[in-house]
Amino acid sequence: MDLGLKGKKAIIVGGARGIGYAVAELFAREGCDVAITARNEDSVKDAVANLKKYGTKVVGSASDVSEGDDFKAWMQGVVEQLDGCDILVPISSAGGGLGSLKYWQKAFDVDVMGPVRAIDAVLEGMIERGSGSIVLIATTSASEAMGGPQAYNAMKASLITYGKQLALANGKHGIRVNVVSPGPVEFEGGNWEMLKGAMEKFYNAMLRQQPQGRFGKPEEIARAIGFLASPAASWCNGSHLVVDGGFTQRTHF
Repeated sequence: MDLGLKGKKAIIVGGARGIGYAVAELFAREGCDVAITARNEDSVKDAVANLKKYGTKVVGSASDVSEGDDFKAWMQGVVEQLDGCDILVPISSAGGGLGSLKYWQKAFDVDVMGPVRAIDAVLEGMIERGSGSIVLIATTSASEAMGGPQAYNAMKASLITYGKQLALANGKHGIRVNVVSPGPVEFEGGNWEMLKGAMEKFYNAMLRQQPQGRFGKPEEIARAIGFLASPAASWCNGSHLVVDGGFTQRTHF
């Protein structure tokens, strides 16, 4: 299937590693010009260098989505560098885990306000062009009560509602907004690799709950995101796609 991505301009916030990098790589491979950011400058430089092998325009630099003015300036800069934005995937996250009120504030600033700020920076341009695609990243922990009361689950759950609201409000402008909720995903340097060493019993218990006997891979989530972001998914708007290998037990009627 031709996804129709060639020539599109894609911004991936949190695109230097894991799922974010896999999404950026998919877009670059499909012929998109790509902009990425993350908090670590070296990680961004390495990712940009690797992505340039696909022959499209790739730009990126470090940015912190919780720093509102700085992140706004970064978004404006890469929109100018790419000469617009057709696709936005804001994927930065403060991560899971229990924490204090200060931790809740950090999760709100990154997981909620990060996407809100990113969308605010591109929405007007998408409306003017009469087209655009936004994919928000939630989690299976937003659909089922997992891991105890924590900011990560609650903040990601809010994105599912926000995505639907955006889709309903902006469909008339030719803009599609969808949400992808990944299940547990393992990659080098990621949380699940860390938990394998630090909390082996918990890691193995979660692994036993996976119907296919393994955790997901970043590229498996990226393919779902890439499809929803692409013109091939032109009639998907306001959708919430769970990509978890059958891990969750909800029945979606």
